[in-house]
Amino acid sequence: MKIRDETLGMWLGVLGVAFFAVTLPMTRLATGTQAAPQLSPWFVTLGRAALAGGLSVIFLLATRSPRPQRQHWKPLGMAVLGNAVGYPLLLAYALRVVTASHAAVITALLPLVTAACAAWVLHQRARLGFWLCAVAGSGLVVVFSLLRAHGSGFGFEWADVLLVGAVIAASLGYIYGAQVTPALGAERVICWVCVLALPVTLPGTLWLWPEQPVATSAWIGFVYVGVFSMWMGFFAWYRGLAMGGALRVSQTQLLQPFLSILAAVPLLGEPLDVVTLGFAAAVVATVVAGKKLSQPRAPVVVATATR
Repeated sequence: MKIRDETLGMWLGVLGVAFFAVTLPMTRLATGTQAAPQLSPWFVTLGRAALAGGLSVIFLLATRSPRPQRQHWKPLGMAVLGNAVGYPLLLAYALRVVTASHAAVITALLPLVTAACAAWVLHQRARLGFWLCAVAGSGLVVVFSLLRAHGSGFGFEWADVLLVGAVIAASLGYIYGAQVTPALGAERVICWVCVLALPVTLPGTLWLWPEQPVATSAWIGFVYVGVFSMWMGFFAWYRGLAMGGALRVSQTQLLQPFLSILAAVPLLGEPLDVVTLGFAAAVVATVVAGKKLSQPRAPVVVATATR
């Protein structure tokens, strides 16, 4: 039974990572491009959180979940700023300029940045080798960005700054969310984050509701990031970590940038680029090395997948 649970946990982890990986092409599908804009980045950001918030209310009521205590509200508020607002908003603006494959390379740094944020926020120490891996991974991203920006103008460089900001925002949100996970339960943390944001996200969504016709594909992308990226993906991910073991299952997140690149081919018609795949593989290699050198590992493997 234990082996069966571990196997099921591994597959649930893969499913969660797959949900998160498709976030990039689905967000670009929802927002459109600069040449052919669809839903506004602000609407996508607030709307996806509002949609997930409605689902979270149903779940919390159905499971009779207790309310967070006073000491939990601050970390939950920080998680709202990082995971419900900062990451999706910056990502949405960036994906109007760069391809989903391009963004997958930058966001592949998320596990390393999360570990670095843990060292800063939680005052954890990491060995020199970890910081060298972090610098190497960041350097690869910078080189990749410069190569892609050559001859492409200011847009690509600005979008890369937004993507780095999105990674930092998500990492801080994960760390603060992890602080209250032992008390609230991993699956309920994302629910309370979405519910806490509802007083802003729901009115904002209604206010920003598009007045002009929007392509059906954009609405499909919007619904996906609200239901799967912001909510259901976390249920599969957290359950997989619990059943299969956090250390083992968390390694499946290394597949995420490649799954994002592959998903962008049929969804957006983006070509498979050898250079992009190569840089993604190199960044993932620095993540693998950095995770082995991070100390301690337990607090930072909870939710390092990109949403």
